[in-house]
Amino acid sequence: MNLDLKKKKLREVNSLLQNIDRKENQRKFEILNPQGQHAICAGLKDEIEVNIKGHTGYYCAGMNQNAHIKIDGNVGTGVAENMMSGKVTINGNASQAAGATGHGGTLIIEGDASSRCGISMKGIDIIVKGSVGHMSAFMAQKGNLIVFGDADADLGDSIYEAKIFVKGKVKSLGADCIEKKMDEENIKILTEIFKENNIKEDPKNFKRYGSARNLYNFKIDNVGSY
Repeated sequence: MNLDLKKKKLREVNSLLQNIDRKENQRKFEILNPQGQHAICAGLKDEIEVNIKGHTGYYCAGMNQNAHIKIDGNVGTGVAENMMSGKVTINGNASQAAGATGHGGTLIIEGDASSRCGISMKGIDIIVKGSVGHMSAFMAQKGNLIVFGDADADLGDSIYEAKIFVKGKVKSLGADCIEKKMDEENIKILTEIFKENNIKEDPKNFKRYGSARNLYNFKIDNVGSY
């Protein structure tokens, strides 16, 4: 089904996608002429596929659950913010705070991501095939940030339990973030993520970064998370 934002109001389109009639078989949608509007596909909760044909504004695909959303263009601040599950793919670049506070699901950015990518992430997997801006994974609590390109300054500042994997160069690490051993367990984590997302990359080409555990009080029974 085609949904043209030149002909329909965004609130009408979002309401339709948020309230899918589960008795019907319509599960694939295409949004035309997004024109940089904000909060497109926010709050979706059903297993549907949505293809957005063009650039979007702030908070696209925020709070996503179950849906598979693809954006053929660039996205503004906070794409997939607070995502719970599902998959969001961006065939372009992402502005700041991509995947912020995401609890689950997978965010794939085919281009670059700006500053604070993965800020306060809580379990989401974020794959950036380009580079990330400064202070990415700031206060990241859980999940995996995987960067194929380079990482700008202060990567992983004040990080908790999240894991960062970078193939390229890291300009500098933030407070309490250190390089860690890329052991078999973490190679397996990357291998599984790459397999799930049909990505052909060698995990051994990546370096791992995580918490030095000096900044916060950590429970000893959680030590295996680091």
